[in-house]
Amino acid sequence: MKRLRPARLGPRDLLHVGLVGIRTRKLRAVLSALGISISIATIVVVSGAPASSSRALEEELTKLGTDVIQVLPASTQQLPVQLPEQSVAMVDRIGPVTVASAVGNTATSLARTDLVDLESSSSFAVLASKPDLLTAVNGRVRSGRFLTSTTEALPVVVLGATAATRLGIEEIPDGEAAPLVFIDHAWFSVVGILRPVPLAPDLDSAALVGWTAAKQELGFDGHPTVIYLKALEAQLDAVRDVLPATVYPELPGLVQVSRPSDALSAKRSAQQTFSALIVSLAGVALLVGGIGVANTMVISVLERRREIGLRRALGASRAQIAGQFLTESVVLSLLGGAAGATLGVLAVAGYATYQDWPVVIALSAVLQGLGGALVVGVLAGVYPSFRAARLTPTEALAAT
Repeated sequence: MKRLRPARLGPRDLLHVGLVGIRTRKLRAVLSALGISISIATIVVVSGAPASSSRALEEELTKLGTDVIQVLPASTQQLPVQLPEQSVAMVDRIGPVTVASAVGNTATSLARTDLVDLESSSSFAVLASKPDLLTAVNGRVRSGRFLTSTTEALPVVVLGATAATRLGIEEIPDGEAAPLVFIDHAWFSVVGILRPVPLAPDLDSAALVGWTAAKQELGFDGHPTVIYLKALEAQLDAVRDVLPATVYPELPGLVQVSRPSDALSAKRSAQQTFSALIVSLAGVALLVGGIGVANTMVISVLERRREIGLRRALGASRAQIAGQFLTESVVLSLLGGAAGATLGVLAVAGYATYQDWPVVIALSAVLQGLGGALVVGVLAGVYPSFRAARLTPTEALAAT
């Protein structure tokens, strides 16, 4: 007598029987997939949000300029270091340098009126400024005008964005008398207000006066405090190497050279490190979600023992039973992964739009998340599927 072989289940039939548990127990399936959904969404968000932020930073640095260099005295516990008065002109003679400017601390105080005690009032840094300072730091005037060679010797001042807000001066009116501020027992007219300067944030809380006026009215000694310069980007490293000896030939070790754009990039790198920690936590959440799926599949096998026994009695093989429950586990995990990936993409798009960043979705993160969900589904379904396959028809049908 020829032995009968069980009919083979095609992929479509296997998928059909594998979805029975999901279709009949929808709430349980949703709750089981929820953990995986949250973990996949977290992975996508943590990968996509920094990518969007980094793209925004790159665009911002491109607009601000990565060719700006700052030169300032190195901090020392001994006598304060002063850059030579001629250092700006010496830097300007370096071939690849396109513009060199500077500010100098006048060591004076500023107040809104002469009725305020300058010694006890909240002071702002009053800095002597070269007329080409805004060109060197890519700054812009929000209201009024900046210092020029014509006004450099006059008692006029330009306020940084923060200083203007604290002094209550929001704009420079056209055709009216300019607001006045009191600097070192002398009145100065406010002729301009700057926009925030990302590459030189110290200027935001400063008051800028002309270099000549600072010498004549405020007793400024003419030594620059910070030199700002721009150079050809291809020659930046070479320029940085020669700056200390150019600025202070006698003591080049007391000169500090930096690029403001490097500081912005380092700050964002720290945020990337923190994001890596969150990705690790999302991986733990994915593992916990897989355990939840495995638990659901074990319970499903226990509840459907009579169904398993009936199918086995009708000729289903052990491999077909195992395939049924393994398919259910994989489909359940993939549904959770797809839902999590969709939620993560929407969250990244919404957050990037809110922050006015370009939307950057890391396709690799989405694929890795779905791949992780697939692996979790397989691993979570191995034990329950083999447990179901080991049941004999009489053992399964005897279950109450």
